Amino acid sequence: MEQLSHDYSYQTETRRDGVLESASKRVRMIFSVMASPNRIDILRILNSKGPLTYSELKSLAGFKSKKESGKFAYHLRKLLRQSLVALNKAERRYTITNLGKLVLSLARQIEERSIIESGKMYVRTTRHSIEEFNSHKIIQSLVREANMPLEQANKITEEVENKIYKFQTSYLTSSLIRETVNSVLIEHGHEEYRNKLARLGLPASDIVEILNNIDTVKNGADSIMSKASQSVFSEHLMLNILPKDIADMHLNGEISISNSGIWSLLPDTVFLNITDFAEVGLDLKGKFLNVSRIPAIKNSDDLGIALPILISLLSREVSTEIVLDGIIPLLLEDQIREPNEIASRFENILMASSVAPSYSPAGLPVTTITVQLDKFDRKSIDAVLSGYRSYIASTPVPRIGISLINNDKLRDYTDTIASIVRTGGIISILQNGSRSINGVRKNMGDKGSGTVMTLQSLSINLPRLAYQSNKDETYFRARLALMIKPALSAMSMRKKAIADLIRKQMIPVIANSAQFIQLGTTNVIINLTGIEEAVYKILGHDASNDGAEILQKVLKTAVDVAAEHGKQLGEDSIGIAMIHDDSATRFATLDSDKYGRISLLTSNQQKTVTYSQGLTLNARELLSSDNNKHNSVIKECISIDNILNGGLSLTLDVSELYSDEEVKNAIESVADLPFFRLMSRVLVCNTCGKRSSTQSSERCEYCKSPYLLMI
Repeated sequence: MEQLSHDYSYQTETRRDGVLESASKRVRMIFSVMASPNRIDILRILNSKGPLTYSELKSLAGFKSKKESGKFAYHLRKLLRQSLVALNKAERRYTITNLGKLVLSLARQIEERSIIESGKMYVRTTRHSIEEFNSHKIIQSLVREANMPLEQANKITEEVENKIYKFQTSYLTSSLIRETVNSVLIEHGHEEYRNKLARLGLPASDIVEILNNIDTVKNGADSIMSKASQSVFSEHLMLNILPKDIADMHLNGEISISNSGIWSLLPDTVFLNITDFAEVGLDLKGKFLNVSRIPAIKNSDDLGIALPILISLLSREVSTEIVLDGIIPLLLEDQIREPNEIASRFENILMASSVAPSYSPAGLPVTTITVQLDKFDRKSIDAVLSGYRSYIASTPVPRIGISLINNDKLRDYTDTIASIVRTGGIISILQNGSRSINGVRKNMGDKGSGTVMTLQSLSINLPRLAYQSNKDETYFRARLALMIKPALSAMSMRKKAIADLIRKQMIPVIANSAQFIQLGTTNVIINLTGIEEAVYKILGHDASNDGAEILQKVLKTAVDVAAEHGKQLGEDSIGIAMIHDDSATRFATLDSDKYGRISLLTSNQQKTVTYSQGLTLNARELLSSDNNKHNSVIKECISIDNILNGGLSLTLDVSELYSDEEVKNAIESVADLPFFRLMSRVLVCNTCGKRSSTQSSERCEYCKSPYLLMI
């Protein structure tokens, strides 16, 4: 019995020892695999990018020549034998196993701990890894990123290394190292090199502010990410793209670059006729593979499918406004006789199109649909307007407007227009041609047919020039002429940058329309902000005496200088405009700090200091004025509009009118204007999304929220 017990005990121990020995051997084999950097790299690649084919994995691992094929096969075989990598025979793809992931994690921990225990400095990199500090990488960055001569890079690196060792810490980050390098560069006067090496990003406090700002988060996570990314591109624009003198002019408040985060990436306004896609549709080929391709648009059913897709895609490629011609003919060409069906179909198309993305804090771009009043019968146009009114009623902050063309028929529809505008509708009215809601002209001179892009996001601070002119009107115009030249140079550079992106297919819809763009043109426009303050308040000219003539003289100077300098730059589609952008408040704020609040306008609605932009007609004042004054105002507006070849934002503000009848009368009183936009201020609750019935509420009348947005 004792012998049997001893034999059993011996067998058990032998078996256990055998298992332990086998396990120990297995661990040793795994550690031997970890000993090779090549095999660790293969595991890392599969962990981040797998599953991969043999050739894909080989290439990513750096074994690109035929001579290295055997070496790669050897390392891969080692990993397969230890079950760290598995092969899916059906798909012929390699994946990392759970054991492989464990081994990779262990390798990373050992690597990090060994650096720490060694007493050496280590760096937490942006690749989410820990590496030993290596000064040679600083030299490489200085040479590769900043184009610094090698000898100079060595000297700078030596000084940086001395500073880093004085930190007396074993913990570094790549951003801290970069900051140290940049501080040394600044100390030595190497600002140009520093700008190339500068890390673009946001402080943690700015991130917190973005996350907590209700105006930012109201449109969800996309709005937050857009604002953060645009901050990076805006900084890149100022540091590395714009010439230093132009960047300084912007920062000083002499000029203002709107939408700076996408300024060098996207055009501002695009005029597009949808009939260009009617026969062939829109094929983006290798771009936006998850988006359904738009087939030929032959009827209103096709339009209902195609238009939301087209607007959504174009909203990614345009910063301010999309103007679409040819939609209404397609909507009505089916000869649908029932007006209710037309209205319902148009409403559904607009609602489906209203989910387009936005890169702008102001909710831009706006989409404008042109409506030719003289091309269709009264019943059809009424149906279109009815559909648009229903869309407005269901959308708290609409981003789709309509442009009504041909004032000869205008009076037939002023009742309907009045009711739409008073509920927040976006409507502009013009005699002929094509303009954006903001008043930007499509046609400049004899050009502008087909698809047209417009670049207009650069404004000149006229009150600043007036302050610097010591009330000398001649000197003021001379300074304006000098300011236009670098502004146009910057815009010409921007035009080339965007054209290059189009060639690279980074703006695919516009690139797809290249054949149509070639038939049209690209307009470059300089905007003038604060001309009323400059001429009437600072220079001191009387609006009722010679002020109007001086104002027009200033505008003519700007147009002539721009045309002359445009020819020197090889640009023949140069325009001067007075339109709305975000420069008015920025200029006024900077100037108030510099010169005090004298000569600044204060908006009663927003309670902010701002300058005038474009021309705004108060409907209440206009209706109560006598015929002579009324006619004089209309005449002056027409004269200014004729001078400004780039466009004029002319707004008829009906906010103080309290009935549809009054609004109708106001519209008809200015029907002779070549262009105007109707505006009625409406309060919308940021919490519940409902519109307020009054313009003076401090809280939402439905949910009592204090977060109200005026549109």
